Amino acid sequence: MKITVVGAGAVGASCAEYIAIKDFASEVVLIDIKEGFAEGKAMDLMQTASLNGFDTKITGVTNDYSKTADSDVAVITSGLPRKPGMTREELISTNAGIVKSVAENLIKHSPNVILIVVSNPMDTMTYLAHKATGLPKNRIIGMGGALDSARFKYRLAEALECPASDVDGMVIGGHSDTGMIPLTRLATRNSVSVSEFLSQDKLDYVKEETKVGGATLTKLLGTSAWYAPGAAVSAMVQAIGCDSKKMFPCSTLLEGEYGMSDISIGVPVIIGRNGIERVVEIELDDAEKAKMTESAEAVRKMNNVLSDMNLI
Repeated sequence: MKITVVGAGAVGASCAEYIAIKDFASEVVLIDIKEGFAEGKAMDLMQTASLNGFDTKITGVTNDYSKTADSDVAVITSGLPRKPGMTREELISTNAGIVKSVAENLIKHSPNVILIVVSNPMDTMTYLAHKATGLPKNRIIGMGGALDSARFKYRLAEALECPASDVDGMVIGGHSDTGMIPLTRLATRNSVSVSEFLSQDKLDYVKEETKVGGATLTKLLGTSAWYAPGAAVSAMVQAIGCDSKKMFPCSTLLEGEYGMSDISIGVPVIIGRNGIERVVEIELDDAEKAKMTESAEAVRKMNNVLSDMNLI
């Protein structure tokens, strides 16, 4: 299996590293516009192969998409990262042009590729990839919900004072500080509702800390996080490569599901060899439905900027 990662920065390099360490892919191609940058990252990572025990070949190239030909999966991380105080939405004017160009170049050389979009604002960039490429909806996946859910489970485990492996939960909705919907009502610790262990005040705290998870890290680090995003992407790529039919909340193009159409937003999906193999519709309560509607309205507002920029 051949994987391309576009953007050799912190997120892209972490993604390539985690994919290689899991040792299910034959090749990972890192591509970047900065001369020699991807080549250096690839060489550095390959020098860990004997130490970390993987056989995946990692190569780096500078802006030569012909080297990505026949990729099974391509991950788009390229674009500006967030800076402290910057919203994901503020990135749209710069990142939209980058993502559109990258998606078109990938399809040119790998017509059967499955795209995973990481660039922010992620739901709008996922929607743009659909419009720019015309690919079937199963072959374009936005990463956000997988990352947000990992952050949710981290905060739940912290509040419960238990191992993260004890906890299950998901975040749906838009990948933004205001659009995320951590489903505390459905979260569990070894199949027992977390409400059996945590007060409503504590659950509300967990929910709010999850929603600002990215902003919290950006403030601490001075830029966007990279370990958890890279791990989230690698888990999705592995689900495709191993045809594991694993369920993740991801941004996907809805065509009537959840009462919505012509929008990419985070909902649970089954991921396998064909990409998104099924959208899972869960029963939301009235409050969750209202939040989902509000989140979708915010995403549509961002999507409208694409029209104003003549990108769709």
